[in-house]
Amino acid sequence: MLEVKLLEIWVKAPQLREADLLIVGECVGKINPKALEELSRGRVVLTACPEEDGALLYGKIGTMIRASRPRSITVLTIDGSPHCFLIHAAVNEAVFITGEEIEQRHYVLVNGEELVEISPDAIRVARYLHIVDRAIKRWPEILGELEKCSLEYLQSRGKYGPRSRGRST
Repeated sequence: MLEVKLLEIWVKAPQLREADLLIVGECVGKINPKALEELSRGRVVLTACPEEDGALLYGKIGTMIRASRPRSITVLTIDGSPHCFLIHAAVNEAVFITGEEIEQRHYVLVNGEELVEISPDAIRVARYLHIVDRAIKRWPEILGELEKCSLEYLQSRGKYGPRSRGRST
């Protein structure tokens, strides 16, 4: 499997033209190589690290869509990573800005293991915190799911970290 850094490939590279693309967080292959291998079959694999690449991803993906007209874009990242979320948001935004009709699929690795498909609408909702807050108020049991995944959430509740060991902060 050939992996190329998203920011290091020419937007009109022949292998991108009308291709099925997989844009993957750079850390995914180290955390769950099996999931990466599964989703990479038949796709051109482009890696990105939003911590390094930041907002440049938006323009690069949009230009790539315009210049190479890929058939589909699939995204695979680590769930809960605020950095990886940017890749999903960038793909949604690039498709919107270009006005192209491109099949999108979004996947996350929950706790680095479970491969879960996420709808593009879930990514859209996640950008609007007032809607997320309304959903939490309506379905507070969702916080039980968060507790299974987020150490930051557990610490905020005194169930993990210095506060849970009797230390004050």
